[in-house]
Amino acid sequence: MKRIIAIVAGGDSSELPVSLRSAEGIYSFIDKEKYELYIVEMQGLRWEVRLPDGMAPVDRNDFSFTHDGAKVKFDFAYITIHGTPGENGLLQGYFDMIHVPYSCCGVLPAALTFNKFACNQYLKGFGIRVSESLMLRRGFEILDEEVIGKVGLPCFIKPNLGGSSFGVSKVKTAEDIQPAIEKAFEEADEVMIEAFMQGTEVTCGCYKTKKKEVVFPITEVVTKNEFFDYSAKYNGESDEITPARIPDDVAERIQLLTSAIYDILGCYGIIRADYIITEGNKINLLEVNTTPGMTAASFIPQQVRAAGMDIKDVMTDIIEDKFRS
Repeated sequence: MKRIIAIVAGGDSSELPVSLRSAEGIYSFIDKEKYELYIVEMQGLRWEVRLPDGMAPVDRNDFSFTHDGAKVKFDFAYITIHGTPGENGLLQGYFDMIHVPYSCCGVLPAALTFNKFACNQYLKGFGIRVSESLMLRRGFEILDEEVIGKVGLPCFIKPNLGGSSFGVSKVKTAEDIQPAIEKAFEEADEVMIEAFMQGTEVTCGCYKTKKKEVVFPITEVVTKNEFFDYSAKYNGESDEITPARIPDDVAERIQLLTSAIYDILGCYGIIRADYIITEGNKINLLEVNTTPGMTAASFIPQQVRAAGMDIKDVMTDIIEDKFRS
């Protein structure tokens, strides 16, 4: 009998359309001979499952739905919500309480990695290089001189909680600091102000199960824009080169570091860590993504192909691992 899999998408942030595209990608990747697949859309209190004849409500008491008079209960949830509630631990806590296994890391690593400033400061304590940064909460103000004195110019000002480069600005002048802060606050209640690092941007995916550890080849990101913004990510305004054009020893160090970060944070499923390689081949962590994009053109599927692996087998690995004793 096939396991019944929910691909959980949507969410309550600007990343909702990105999440729905990832859901379509994951739907295409998972082995339909082994699993019965449904896409579940969540937005606020609207939890609905896509069916051939329309949408049906999901019962939040046990994560099930009713179709043609029969109750269908999900065996596994593949979470691909970018943003709240799927990337920050809220949904993970729900699934823990009702004992439904899921595809990504648990409550604490999800909440920690979703908070970019907290995650970077935590990992800094393990000797991992990160840029100088400040965190600002809604209702508090910061002077332009304080920003310049701490992180310098240019700098990045972005929502501390969020992704897909929504609300992110690269700031080059003092006059642009406050408008950039206001723009970031439109996306989240906390803003991160981060020093600019000149170098080569790369990203590395990783997943581990009870039987194996896989660290994927590294992708180099060459954007045609001022930085790797939304258009660069989703409108083809960047070149993504896998494997990255970096020395072998640097690539190996990045892969080892990604594996170490995975273990330090206690991750599960596929993660992606983004880095800047600065002068002298110094490796600087940008952020850790525990629910990376999963369209056919996303980084992780690219890296899976470059590794000579089949994405279908990777999906099966992650799902079946939760049912191994």
